[in-house]
Amino acid sequence: MSEIVNDVRWLPWGADAFARARAEERPVLLSIAATWCASCREMDRTTYADPDVAGIVNDRFVPIRVDADRRPDISERYTLGGWPTTAFLTAEGEVIGGGTYVGLDRMPLVLERVAEAFRSRRGEWTAASRRPGAQPIEGGGVGPDLAARVFDAFDARHGGFGGAPKFPLAAPLELALEIYRETQDPAMAHVVEATLDAVGWGGLYDDVDGGFFRYAATRDWRQPHQEKLLDVNASLLRMFVEASETMRIARYRERAGDVLRYAQTWLADPVDGGWASSQQADRDYYAAAIDERRACTPPAIDTALYAGWNAQMVSATLRAAELFDDTALGAFALKSLERLVLACYTPGLGMAHCLDGRPSVRGLLDDQILMAAAHLDAHAATGNVVYEMMAQELAHYAVRTMWDEERGGFFDRSIPDDAERIGFMRERLKPFAGNCEAARVLKRLAVTAGDHNFGQRADATLAAMAPLAAQQGPLAAHYLLALRQPVG
Repeated sequence: MSEIVNDVRWLPWGADAFARARAEERPVLLSIAATWCASCREMDRTTYADPDVAGIVNDRFVPIRVDADRRPDISERYTLGGWPTTAFLTAEGEVIGGGTYVGLDRMPLVLERVAEAFRSRRGEWTAASRRPGAQPIEGGGVGPDLAARVFDAFDARHGGFGGAPKFPLAAPLELALEIYRETQDPAMAHVVEATLDAVGWGGLYDDVDGGFFRYAATRDWRQPHQEKLLDVNASLLRMFVEASETMRIARYRERAGDVLRYAQTWLADPVDGGWASSQQADRDYYAAAIDERRACTPPAIDTALYAGWNAQMVSATLRAAELFDDTALGAFALKSLERLVLACYTPGLGMAHCLDGRPSVRGLLDDQILMAAAHLDAHAATGNVVYEMMAQELAHYAVRTMWDEERGGFFDRSIPDDAERIGFMRERLKPFAGNCEAARVLKRLAVTAGDHNFGQRADATLAAMAPLAAQQGPLAAHYLLALRQPVG
């Protein structure tokens, strides 16, 4: 079924759309967007709203629209530098070319050139287009300096890791905090404090409504991109809770409470449980003074519930409930976890990715692993063995459907059905961070379930990721955290 947006007759990703492109000998225009993305909405408002552009798209292309959050597997393979992505494909799903935002002033010429070139050169493009393939396993091994490489990326002047744009990376912070717990190393304390102070009291935090923006355009955390995503707020809530408890810094406890208030006020479903996925960016709204903002219409909320992001929020909220000694908050976290399981879990088929009216998109690694971790956290908080059993079931499903028998580790998704086996979707990727988080969960299960097979899978997963770790910069912290996770 097509979706008409600004007169463009968008089709969903699937075999039918590509069959049409093949039958009509047209190129595919693939638009990958996100509900929270201001540039995506602007391109819809201007470029695609133009009748001439819409006419060319409908007459000479097969237009396909993909939501980056609802289909992260497609986005991972086809996004070209950011959102919105504007990609041109063959009927076989191979990339001809493309980029990100295309303004109205350029789009008609771009469309005409692509359509004409496709008519005369489509055979060449099909043969020469890029394919993702499996990620290579060659590369530097894990040496004793891997932790040093992680912290070499620390920005001693502004906090955080890396330069511009600056993202609030949680894994290297978690690693620094873990090392600090063991050694009381003041250098690790400085990494944590400098970063959390810059994130929590800089441009990334919304002092009026609360909550964290996704990232900042500058190295010193200014010019934030003002969308608020559940996974970002969940990971930062967790870090402020952990830092408050470990370092006994009162302002971190207070900021954790502020983040919780944002999540519970703006994103939480107070009746059924669960948290909405995001709140849109809105430059005028966030630039308004406090009194003016109260008179404005708030940015829209995407009410879709994503299994993995909700799992992260469940885990963070359970830790916050412990810090604040708030039984009602803990009960809400458990209700949210159970809602997602009841709605999205099917025996033998694992967790669905998205609940938006009905569950959709199955077989993604992150959903199984993050939900398994949340169940282990629920088991730790309550002692209820049912949570531990569900964590085992999700891990078994991931092993059964996504394990790489040849090289070890997990692919990012189960084998897609025939309707999805198009272009780059024929290939399964092996995500570094996702595999490291899987190893952590498997190690935890080896302890709680008393099953050494989980520990063996964890070791094999880390062995598969070891050649890639040195290439990850501060994200190598995911590997080190998994390596340090105890088994027994």
